[in-house]
Amino acid sequence: MKKRFLEIGKIVSTHGVRGEVKVLPWCDSAEFLTEFEELYFDEGKTPVHIENARVHKGMAILKLDGVETMDAANTYRGKVLYMDREDVELAPGTYFIQDLIGLAVVDADTGEEYGTLSDVTQTGANDVYHIRTPQGKEYLIPAIEQVIEKTDIAGGKLLIHPLEGLFE
Repeated sequence: MKKRFLEIGKIVSTHGVRGEVKVLPWCDSAEFLTEFEELYFDEGKTPVHIENARVHKGMAILKLDGVETMDAANTYRGKVLYMDREDVELAPGTYFIQDLIGLAVVDADTGEEYGTLSDVTQTGANDVYHIRTPQGKEYLIPAIEQVIEKTDIAGGKLLIHPLEGLFE
């Protein structure tokens, strides 16, 4: 079952003296993090309204509703922020990494199951999927259209055309 609330970043420090916080993004970009009017603490249990948001040196700077001083902002240091997946409409063919983790990785031609998608590394050029076999060995595959045949979140499978020699 998909989690409704997903981790989006962590408050790492204050910014200035007017109660702003600096957030390390755990999403594609700091810009994406600044698009929300409401985020959440405590795995989605506690909503917080975002009064203002901007990007500064790769970090998101947020002004949380009701936080007016540096001391008040400092009490949020180390807290994880969550987003509600219902607040985002993903483009076709894009997925939350959270939803990819745990998919069975299957050969699209032979039906052979190679393992489970255990992690995703974002390289800039393309994502790299980490595939863990039942024996604990890890393989890396590029998330490119020549390799990825179909991503079936509902069915729990990632169908691939493996590069020659990859799983040997």
